[in-house]
Amino acid sequence: MPTAYVTAPPEAATDIARTLVEERLAACVNRVPCQSVYRWDGEIQDDEEVVLFVKTTEEAYEPLEARVVELHPYDVPCIERLDETETLDAFADWRADAVDPAE
Repeated sequence: MPTAYVTAPPEAATDIARTLVEERLAACVNRVPCQSVYRWDGEIQDDEEVVLFVKTTEEAYEPLEARVVELHPYDVPCIERLDETETLDAFADWRADAVDPAE
């Protein structure tokens, strides 16, 4: 099952995380503060951001990605898919039960 790695500004990260869980596109979202250095519009930026590790399912990944694009304040949000090779069975079962984009 996939995990989405997303970065967002602190003022948007909580709303993105909460919306994804409320809409059952994610079972859980871990929020980790970080400092990001990157190039944007030809200049080096150094900003506070939050890394979101979004736990989801194969079926929900594409709708989740589309929803993050809708919710995210950046023109080009960082959304990366991390495919797992090993997951605790009990956790995988819980995640599958918690995610249901049809609801």
